Amino acid sequence: MSETLPPFLAACRRLPVPHTPIWIMRQAGRYLPEYRALREKHDFLTLMRTPELAAEVTLQPIRRFALDAAILFADIMTPLDGLDLGLRFAPGPVIERPLRTAAAVEAFAAHRGAGGVESVDQAIRLVRERLPREVPLICFAGAPFTLFCYLVEGRASKHFPTARAFLYAEPAASALLLDVLADIAIAYLEAQARAGAQALMLFDSWAGLLARDEYARVCLPPMRKVLAAVGHLGLPRIYFPLDGAPLLADAATLPVEVLGVDWRTPLSRAREIVGPTLALQGNLDPMALFADDAELDRRIDRVLEEAGSGPAHIFNLGHGIEATTDPDKVARLVDRVHRATAVPTFAQSTV
Repeated sequence: MSETLPPFLAACRRLPVPHTPIWIMRQAGRYLPEYRALREKHDFLTLMRTPELAAEVTLQPIRRFALDAAILFADIMTPLDGLDLGLRFAPGPVIERPLRTAAAVEAFAAHRGAGGVESVDQAIRLVRERLPREVPLICFAGAPFTLFCYLVEGRASKHFPTARAFLYAEPAASALLLDVLADIAIAYLEAQARAGAQALMLFDSWAGLLARDEYARVCLPPMRKVLAAVGHLGLPRIYFPLDGAPLLADAATLPVEVLGVDWRTPLSRAREIVGPTLALQGNLDPMALFADDAELDRRIDRVLEEAGSGPAHIFNLGHGIEATTDPDKVARLVDRVHRATAVPTFAQSTV
């Protein structure tokens, strides 16, 4: 029997939608009082590793807001959990045994399988059982270069100088590590798809550190490998390169259905760069949620105006929501996007 696609999945495919769908990066997390209540009882790794808790955090924003998609509560480091790297969070990811020599990379290369799969598999199944049918579940992985940065640097950094120096000092080892991380991402995304993921997203949080030629040399080959490998799953693929304005033309050559755009680039300009064949996701500045209601409304309307009237837009923030955001502002955002874009008489083709 055929059924109508939920708005989020329809927009990913550039199909007509009853309204512009909206979800928010980091929507399951620290800005919600119910999440903070859980964090008083459990540390981050416990939440991430415990399927029932991860499912609960995933569902919290869906209960509170009329969001058009859920995103699994996990971390981009999850597939590296259990791979003898000494992963911990303080509060960002810390690798106690970073990979800073060719020998260390070669030893790590023996482990091309993803970690953290069993708990994520169970969490996905729990979420799918409890989600409304009209709310699809997005699952995700970190892009190879972004994971490379953490593995070599050992912790979060503004510029990742150790990791970027390693690219030049050890080109062969760097290429090997990026290839291994691509294989890990493929295994992890395929496992998520088997468990019930309905869309797959790749976060490239540190792509913007690279000049365009370095991005083409370092990031694109492993990203292309990952995205091509999961194409057979038939799920929408979303790629988000943070601070990626100079990289959009290259990113648009990847085999994806949706390209995420941060708040620095107007969506109209992004559309000029990438052309009509991809859906765009974004891109309200997360700090706009701290404006008064009138200014917030104006900012929301501007993003919708920049996106244009076509169906190929998924509203999101241009990066993750800030921890001190008022949840009432999120409710206003979701309601305004839906009201402003609602199609009075809507009929969509079925699948």
